[in-house]
Amino acid sequence: MNEFIFKTPASADEAVKLNVAESSRFLAGGTTLLDLMKCNVEAPPQLVDISRLTTLRDINFSHDTLRVGALVRMSELAADKECQRLAPAIYESLWQAASPQIRNMATIGGNLRQRTRCGYFRDPATFPACNKRQPGSGCSAIEGINRGHAILGASEACVAVYPGDLAVALTAFQAQVILRNSQQQERRVPVEKFFLLPRDTPHQEHDIAADEMIVGVEVPLSAALRQSHYLKVRDRASYEFAAASAAVGVEMQGDIINDVHIAIGGVATKPWRAYEVEDALRGKAFSEVLIRQASELAVINAKALSHNQAKIVLVPRVISRALLAVGKPS
Repeated sequence: MNEFIFKTPASADEAVKLNVAESSRFLAGGTTLLDLMKCNVEAPPQLVDISRLTTLRDINFSHDTLRVGALVRMSELAADKECQRLAPAIYESLWQAASPQIRNMATIGGNLRQRTRCGYFRDPATFPACNKRQPGSGCSAIEGINRGHAILGASEACVAVYPGDLAVALTAFQAQVILRNSQQQERRVPVEKFFLLPRDTPHQEHDIAADEMIVGVEVPLSAALRQSHYLKVRDRASYEFAAASAAVGVEMQGDIINDVHIAIGGVATKPWRAYEVEDALRGKAFSEVLIRQASELAVINAKALSHNQAKIVLVPRVISRALLAVGKPS
């Protein structure tokens, strides 16, 4: 690891002002950043420690909105009884992520800023070609071992998959990231748009300016979120990233699917909203045949690499299983 300056601001506003240099990094739980520093992927000359800013650690439920501070620990939100009752998909995405030790340290804001677990990205000594790490150097994964890489949202510059769980659930239910800049101005960005497609600039991963920090997340408390589920399929039962995952929620009116929300993870370069499946289901009578047929639409534009063709088969099955678990008429 490189030497760095360590700053401890007394407020969120001070933290933003200290972090305006593009090479500076916020440090919260450190579960992603410190790993990347040890791998020599990140070498920031300055860290701004925001872990003690208590003003960003609130969990607030109103009649129609959940607002979570950026420094709430993943384990804290997962343990909240109202989250478990009103937002089961969010709760399930939290407790299935990483390990208990990491969830006790990792923050909601930091989780949204986590970077890919692509082995080529995280090993610069062995694989110097990585456009996400060094723009213009190439992508070692395209012709490499790419079983865990993306079938959706990839480009000729990058096929790295987005690894997280929480952001998939937040994308499904139209959550917004709340950002604050050095002028104390706030803006809201839909989680789906906060994550950027790689295109020819895979090093630009998030819609966030150099003088902005995440201060919270807001989620609408819809009927579909109350009847929701997060299903994660992986190679082992714990401490493993998804081979494919699905966050789903339905609002039923008798046997009719009045509304439906679906996002998938583990298979795309960002959390991926399955709009084609939603459109095929909304307003239709719930049935297993319909669910399985519509779920196939999620991969209609998928493009497999040499080692990840199985994801094209897996994704519709994961979506179907998740929907069948929650979509019973009320």
